[in-house]
Amino acid sequence: MHTFRRSAALLALTVGSIASLPALAADELHYNQISLRAEVSTEVARDLMIVTLYTEEQNTDPAKLAADVSTTMNKALAQAKQVKDITLRQGSRNSYPIYDTKGQKITGWRERAELRLESSDFAALSKLTGELLGDLKMGGMDFAIADPTRKASEDQLLKEAVTAFKNRAQLATDALGGKGYKIVNLNLNSNGYPQPYLRAPMMMKAAAMDSAPVTPEVEAGTSQVSMTADGSIEVLMQ
Repeated sequence: MHTFRRSAALLALTVGSIASLPALAADELHYNQISLRAEVSTEVARDLMIVTLYTEEQNTDPAKLAADVSTTMNKALAQAKQVKDITLRQGSRNSYPIYDTKGQKITGWRERAELRLESSDFAALSKLTGELLGDLKMGGMDFAIADPTRKASEDQLLKEAVTAFKNRAQLATDALGGKGYKIVNLNLNSNGYPQPYLRAPMMMKAAAMDSAPVTPEVEAGTSQVSMTADGSIEVLMQ
């Protein structure tokens, strides 16, 4: 009877020791581990020009109003389609009633429609914008980073971030007197590319005084983008 109890206790101790091995192994994974962070950045040219134009009219007859707005927009679309390398997007279009001074009776209708133009050819889009301002109004001019440029800069930053992380890892290893290191984990994150750089709607007063098209002057500038490398390494000691 005593022998059975002694064997059972020995078995329980052995099982308990085996069960603790994974915990010990997990602890050993964190031995000589340090966390590191590296960040790199660069200036990227905003190489995509975005122009928003619109027409806004009012009429007592909503059907006549819709027809007039459609005629104006169709004319602008047809003209814009003649220019190469320009992407056309029709923006929002909405109409709403106009009330009398008491706010009770509808006296007319107002409708607004937008046209969005995008291109990396600033000169061509600027020229077209000046021509379209004869019939449309300027809603805004934005500058953004085109998708191909964004991808190329992101790929380059990724390489630089990894190199910067490895340099820091080696620096930390040397400071601790280690003979080498291994990367335990590594996360790469972009800060996100900025939204289009919005310029205030331009007041094209010259266009109102002169029938000749006015080409808007543009200056896109650059945006700073960055990539961070966060992770941890295990330093291998001498």
